[in-house]
Amino acid sequence: MSESIPDSLTLNLPEGLGRDELKSFKPFQSWISTLNNSLSLQSQTTHPFHSDPYALRSVTVQSFDRFGGSRLGFVKLSATVSNSASEALPAAALLRGPSVAMLVMLIPDDLPASSDERYAVLTVQPRVPAGSLGFVELPAGMVDDAGSFKGAAAKEMEEELGITIQEDELVCLSELAAPSETEGINEGLPQAMYPSAGGCDEHITIYSYERRIPRDQLREWSGRLTGLRDHGEKITLKVVPMKDLWREGARDAKALAAVALWEGLRREGKV
Repeated sequence: MSESIPDSLTLNLPEGLGRDELKSFKPFQSWISTLNNSLSLQSQTTHPFHSDPYALRSVTVQSFDRFGGSRLGFVKLSATVSNSASEALPAAALLRGPSVAMLVMLIPDDLPASSDERYAVLTVQPRVPAGSLGFVELPAGMVDDAGSFKGAAAKEMEEELGITIQEDELVCLSELAAPSETEGINEGLPQAMYPSAGGCDEHITIYSYERRIPRDQLREWSGRLTGLRDHGEKITLKVVPMKDLWREGARDAKALAAVALWEGLRREGKV
């Protein structure tokens, strides 16, 4: 993707961050590639900005964080995206890259296959950016540069829930629910949920997984302490009836999106 970052692009960088390091930062590569693709679609006569197209003029990195003291983590930037009339689009962004979320459903094994009784697993953990030491949410994790989306989901399930599974046991709800893009303008965006598209590039691919377990084990799951303590994770599991997930996870965009996707796909007979 680095070839989509022209040398002519004006980059204003803070001390400690070099041009080559930014250009090799995968979330930056993905963001600018996707943006350039969308800007190129203005050449179509049906595009609403066709008569006076916008262009990316410059990028200013305002701040950045590093993971482990060395690897580039989050990048906060502002961009100038304007047309010939000097009309500019809002273009401040926090780049952090893609994530995955897992809708894990547990079914008591004393039930017939036709039963609708099932339970969803939530995590309760500190989320300091939200000002909370007990935020209730769907299990989730970031996708690193080397990992696949399914692999990241399976890894997070093992770390946060203690479940070891094969990647092919996961069902990608985001892909199953993908809208048809055979008509109109196709920007090529990932099949994922964007929780804050007005200010952040993060997009979350949602997977589901079902497991039948003894009812006694179901009760043992709730309140279990998990997480990678050496990474600062202090996670408590919370098991709730699937019918109550929308309420129990009402503050979590991932949980609400998973409920909507799963219920919609179920109505269409796809899950």
